Amino acid sequence: MRAGFRATTSKNADSDDDWRSDSPEREPQYKKEVKDTIINNLNSKLARGPVENPVLTRPAPQASYAEYAQGGGGYAPVGGPLPTGPGAFGGVFQPQHMGTKPFSYSRPNDSAPSDGAANPPPPPKPAKFQVPNNQVPASNASVDAVATSIANNPFMRRDSGDASAATATAVPPPKLGNNPFMQNQAQAQAQTQFQKPTYQQPPMQNPSRPTPAPKAFSPPVAASYNKSSVPEPAPLGRSLFTSDPELSSTSQALASKFPYFSPSEVSTFARMFQDLDADNHGWIHQSDLGSVSTKAGEAASNVNEKLTRMKLIAQGDGVTLEAFLAAVSELRREKGMSATANKNKIVLHGSTSENTTHTINEDEKQSFVEHINQVLGADKDIRHRFPIDLLTMQIFGEVKDGLILAKLINDSVPNTIDERVLNLGKKLNTFQMTENNNVVVNSAKAIGCSVVNIGAQDLIEGREHLALGLIWQIIKIGLQAKVDLKYHPELFRLLEDGETLEQFLKLPVEQILLRWFNYHLKKAGWARKVHNFSGDVKDGENYTVLLSQLAPHLCDRSPLRTHDIYQRAEQVLGNADRMGCRKYLSPKTLVEGNQKLNFAFVANLFNNWPGLEKLSDAEKAQLDDSLFNSEGTREARAFALWLNSLGVEPFVNNLFDDLQDGLVLLQAIDKVRPGLVDWKKVNKPAPIASKFKKVENTNYVITLGKELKFTLVAVQGSDITDGVKTLTLGLVWQLMREHVIQTLKSLSKTGREITEVDIINWANTTVQTRAQKNTSITQFKDSQLSTGVYLLDLLNGIKKGVVDYTMVTPGRLEEDALMNAKYAISIARKLGATIFVLPEDIVEVKPKMILTFVGTLMALDKSGVLGM
Repeated sequence: MRAGFRATTSKNADSDDDWRSDSPEREPQYKKEVKDTIINNLNSKLARGPVENPVLTRPAPQASYAEYAQGGGGYAPVGGPLPTGPGAFGGVFQPQHMGTKPFSYSRPNDSAPSDGAANPPPPPKPAKFQVPNNQVPASNASVDAVATSIANNPFMRRDSGDASAATATAVPPPKLGNNPFMQNQAQAQAQTQFQKPTYQQPPMQNPSRPTPAPKAFSPPVAASYNKSSVPEPAPLGRSLFTSDPELSSTSQALASKFPYFSPSEVSTFARMFQDLDADNHGWIHQSDLGSVSTKAGEAASNVNEKLTRMKLIAQGDGVTLEAFLAAVSELRREKGMSATANKNKIVLHGSTSENTTHTINEDEKQSFVEHINQVLGADKDIRHRFPIDLLTMQIFGEVKDGLILAKLINDSVPNTIDERVLNLGKKLNTFQMTENNNVVVNSAKAIGCSVVNIGAQDLIEGREHLALGLIWQIIKIGLQAKVDLKYHPELFRLLEDGETLEQFLKLPVEQILLRWFNYHLKKAGWARKVHNFSGDVKDGENYTVLLSQLAPHLCDRSPLRTHDIYQRAEQVLGNADRMGCRKYLSPKTLVEGNQKLNFAFVANLFNNWPGLEKLSDAEKAQLDDSLFNSEGTREARAFALWLNSLGVEPFVNNLFDDLQDGLVLLQAIDKVRPGLVDWKKVNKPAPIASKFKKVENTNYVITLGKELKFTLVAVQGSDITDGVKTLTLGLVWQLMREHVIQTLKSLSKTGREITEVDIINWANTTVQTRAQKNTSITQFKDSQLSTGVYLLDLLNGIKKGVVDYTMVTPGRLEEDALMNAKYAISIARKLGATIFVLPEDIVEVKPKMILTFVGTLMALDKSGVLGM
């Protein structure tokens, strides 16, 4: 037998907690003492009325919910204090282990016999509980209510075999309206038909509060956020989101409920919450809010403080998505941000600085994702990922492993990437994703994308503005690739009076497309002209005339009679749909004059319906034969791409035109030899109108070139300003080679100058000792380089196993040699090399380009980034 109570004296009889304390040494007298203590405490309580006592709010370890609901539990649940009032003290808990026969409570003059001792007289009431004369003392009804409830308490009656228990009369249970755990159904049943409770074995562990079932999400009715209406922190189930994990309707609904967020922002935060919610609770811990808060542009401490003030933190420090959105909405409101901001714009906050924000256009994102769905949806390696949701941020999760971007590059510029080097699979590790994204970034540079501030890690981390910018560049390059005389010699018809072919070829693609647009408008007898892809096309009238001119059997000018511009825009796109060219634009973006999407629409229209008459033999003869001769053109392209990779401004589109003021070349020299350029001597900023000032800059370029020991015999600054091709190519080539040599010098332990002979010796040693091949070269115009096998051996020597020799052929046929060369270039980019060599440069053994290829591999090997 275990003693669990200590008797109280009149001195401390008012203490509600005395009877709970242990006193083993008093065990022999426990029965009488416990009974006296209970009765004294009850009488004291009845005398002073209901009094809140926080001590009683502690849970009793052996009590059960059933006992408490039926008046037998002397404990309060975790959720609140004991109910107060005379009817609330329906029973005092006495565990079974206190004896074989619980005590009964009998009042004097009761007719029913009782085995219990007679009640002692109540002790005098303390002065503070004395009832004033003008107040009525506790009535007998109060005492009767308590006595009745005790009589019905199974712990206060004798065993069922006792006469007193057998003859006890059932009475209604006490009212427990203040009990937070009384369910309506249980109350109704107890009040309609009272049954004598049966004793239950108390549990041996603390009771726990029932966990409320998660609320099913229902879209809010109001579209505005009400500060006073705080959403309950109920978990937002994962079933509301797709596997990526957003569901458009849920994102739209939450964005409507919290207008400081766009649907795409909601999707981003939902994805972050689910990534952090590893146990699938539907909420994250308060301590995990750091990265999510930073993404929202708020300090985690501010978000936590706001959550606390708005009472949005659930039990166990849990924070749901809705609670987070509500707190950040309030923070944004306090900052004065507009809740009615342009929903087309998605504001993204940098992960490293809370003061850095980037904006992406929702319409553009949707259009680009639709393009990706169309061109890659059937790809055998990644088709299981499609279609990608247009309305969410899913695309930025899908591009992390590099596969979609690599495929997109090959769609825009076929055969840029040898897909044999890509790591495939549904679950790639970080290393495999880095390799794929190395291929993406270096291949994007090779096709003309500006990726100065984009690295493989940026794509893996899902930096939305960088990823979307890269996607647009890739799509744009693919769209404008065929706006070229090589593919469409009939563009010759767009030459204006007095304009030479050379001048026409210098025009950027945007200007060529505008000229093509106006050419057809003029042929249609339309008086208007377009000068841009925004304001001049937003009313849809010029598009109506263009489409009817290109395909009169499919389109007419009926949209011109429509006054509503949105209806007219829909009719214009309906005509485009009949031509198979409804792409990129929506009525909304057409009317808004989105420059990027209008350019994409017109470029796609040209690629499918150029509408230019074929040239006659006589007209073809007027074209310069050099136009179709790639000699020199590939070098110019590679040099322009290399300059762009250095981050020069402005972006070099035409090597010979864009270098004429000397500013780009001076920037490149400063990159190759930092500190060599004295910028106080340079005329800037661009554009420089005066030819005299341009020549001053290019003369300074020649002076610096001679300091670098370039071969510049009889070359003057005016030659660069005049765009003399051979002299410009020679200067840029020497600067590019100097870049490779300086990079190798910086990696050399001795710091001595590196020569071409040193590069060749390193390549031969690597092939023979590390790749264990018996081949070698003596110069960069060695004929055996044409097969591509030597370069593949070199790559395998740098990183053993990187080459799958089952894919390598002897390269005796030109087609096989091109495949080897393409494979070598893609492997080099996969390893992280930035190169601008084409497979044709290797097969044709262009020594300048091969030198840059091998030199870049040597720098990569010496840098130690490959871990070998």
